[in-house]
Amino acid sequence: FINIESTKQKIMLSKPRIIDFPNNGCLETGYIAIGENLKAVPFEIKRIFWAYYTPDSVLRGRHAHHDTQMILIAAAGRIVVTTEILGHPPEVFILEKPNHGLYLPKLCWHTMQYSHNAVQIVIASTTYKETDYIRDYEQFKSIR
Repeated sequence: FINIESTKQKIMLSKPRIIDFPNNGCLETGYIAIGENLKAVPFEIKRIFWAYYTPDSVLRGRHAHHDTQMILIAAAGRIVVTTEILGHPPEVFILEKPNHGLYLPKLCWHTMQYSHNAVQIVIASTTYKETDYIRDYEQFKSIR
C-alpha cells in the first residue's frame, strides 16, 4: 500500500517551490499573511532571522545546508533567488510579494540578490550550527 499524500508531500519537500501563505485583509485596512508550524510552513520552526540594508551589488547565500530546511520571504522589496538541487538544472525565483515564501529543502544551493529596499525574513527548521553549512560549491557538487 502506497500513501499517495505522503509520497506527494515528500516530492514537494525535495525541491524548491513557492508557498502562497494564507492572508486576510483589504486595501482599506491592510493585510496580514499567516504561516503556522506544519501547515503553510512544512516543518517545525526553530529559528527566524532577517536580512536588510543589503546593497543590491552584493550576492548573498552561496551555500547549502546538510539538515536545514528554510522558507525565504521578501517582506519588502524584491529578492532574486537562484537555487540548485543536485542532478537538476538551476532555477530562478523572484520574491516580491510578502505573502509568498520560497521553500528550500536541505541540500539546496542558493544565492540571493536584493533590491536596495529589500527586507528578507527567513524561517528555518534548525537552530544555527556552523557545521550544517556547505560553503564550498565544489564540495556541494560532490555530495551523493
